[in-house]
Amino acid sequence: MTPVAATAAPILIFGWGNASRGDDALGPAFIERASALVLRGDVPEIEWLTDYQLQVEHALDLADRRQVLFVDASLDCAAPFEVLPLHSATEHQLTTHAMAPEAVMQVYERLNGHNAPPCTLLAIRAEQFELGAAIGEAAQANLEQALDWFTQWLSTQVEASPPATPCTN
Repeated sequence: MTPVAATAAPILIFGWGNASRGDDALGPAFIERASALVLRGDVPEIEWLTDYQLQVEHALDLADRRQVLFVDASLDCAAPFEVLPLHSATEHQLTTHAMAPEAVMQVYERLNGHNAPPCTLLAIRAEQFELGAAIGEAAQANLEQALDWFTQWLSTQVEASPPATPCTN
């Protein structure tokens, strides 16, 4: 018996961070909240993924995607959040610890010999990363605004989805 290859959902939403380090939990919190907002049938297929940090292996998660949205907490972005298009890293120094999305894209391109799918970073403004702390009040407010942006972004993805192929049998 030949195994059947599973097809990837066209959209990957990937949030990362440590849930026990205060605002660092914004990425996974975003995934939890955003996935609850999405009703099946009203949007294209989405795969939701969380992890503590980006790793080399996550390059495999980019395969067969139409769009990837990376979501992370950031001390450097403007409040409440920033949305940035991503491009593959150009340097050849890759590490297996604390990888950036651009490095994950670079690994994907090296493995596959072609460009990674379009990737976007949603950086949500964070203020504190203390061990054992909950997400702070300001970061929670930023998360709410990021979720509002996401619902608008997702509607553009629905409009961009190719129409279903009619059955001819």
